Amino acid sequence: MSDDMLSQDEIDALLNGGGDTGSNKDSDLSPKESHLAILEEDALGEIGNISFGSSATALSSLLNQKVEITTPEIAVVYRKDLADEFPKPHVAVGVTYTDGFTGENVFVMKTKDAAIIADLMLGGDGLNPDENLNEIALSAVQEAMNQMMGSAATSMSTIFNKKVDISPPSINVLDLEDQSGEDMIPEEETLVNVAFQLKIGTLIDSKIMQLIPLNFAKDLVEQLLDPEGSQTSEPNISDEKQVLEQTGPASPEEPQSSSGTAPDREVTEFEQHPADPQYVGGPAGRSAQDADVQHAQFQQFEQSPSMTGTAHKNLDMLMDIPLKVTVELGRTKRTVKDILELSAGSVVELDKLAGEPVDIHVNEKLMAKGEVVVIDENFGVRVTDILSPKDRLTKLR
Repeated sequence: MSDDMLSQDEIDALLNGGGDTGSNKDSDLSPKESHLAILEEDALGEIGNISFGSSATALSSLLNQKVEITTPEIAVVYRKDLADEFPKPHVAVGVTYTDGFTGENVFVMKTKDAAIIADLMLGGDGLNPDENLNEIALSAVQEAMNQMMGSAATSMSTIFNKKVDISPPSINVLDLEDQSGEDMIPEEETLVNVAFQLKIGTLIDSKIMQLIPLNFAKDLVEQLLDPEGSQTSEPNISDEKQVLEQTGPASPEEPQSSSGTAPDREVTEFEQHPADPQYVGGPAGRSAQDADVQHAQFQQFEQSPSMTGTAHKNLDMLMDIPLKVTVELGRTKRTVKDILELSAGSVVELDKLAGEPVDIHVNEKLMAKGEVVVIDENFGVRVTDILSPKDRLTKLR
């Protein structure tokens, strides 16, 4: 039998439909290999690495702990298999992109890790957190994730060179065995799991997972690798100008000449010569030369011997504004040593002589001088010297 001849076993295999050795090739692939190319996987990892690198800095400042987030691992999971991925209760935080992208994702972390973050956010040390998360603890975790995702969105704005914004995150306890919190998971059947190793001081060393719909993940990769092709082209004003020059402004009442073409028309704003002077805000057809331009006239307050009625009226509106009035008995300077040696009964000598007028300040500005008096059982001050009303107003500016 020559090498070109098929054996009986090979013929039987072909007749039974098993001769195509490559027909089952796809079935041997893992979910990630069948849905994501290596380039797409690397791109998603780079997006996560850059965006959540800045999130680690934000979370570190928030918790006052050293935070490390390692390079992510990419995997593809099916929604029906999530119960096997998360057999125990977890905390899910959902985020929706409102600007820059159209999509959603959800972060899943262990309940214990969320309890530690909540305890740190609420001023604790994170050593003995209560894993029975109440509403306050969930709100604390939600705020921490809000800061993290806000920082990540800022980094993505730089990566994709456009504004990226997110909605305030939603949070819930995810228990797939009891079918609790399932609404937090995106509805798509195929999801991309971006898993980070999160380290917070010596308190947390575990994974935090980001679930992204496969279509949204591929859209991110496409916009990263081909930003020009994914953007909607802007309208070309020069093309609009050319159309206007050829056809003129559309108007159902525009008269037609006997030859069927439009008669002469006024020049549109697109055809206006940039060097021509323009008069904005006046009647149509009026030029800048026709406009009556005059210098603005302002009232010279310094030259007025007395205030006008309008000025008096404006000043009356300010009469009820409260001002802080303080009376300064005197001042002195002392060293740090002298201040530390002060005790009850110490006497501090001031720079003013007995009987010398005290200073009266209004809003920390010296306005008058006076002498201390006693009114019934309270101290008071009798004004002996005061600035003029004009000088007082000037100082209050």
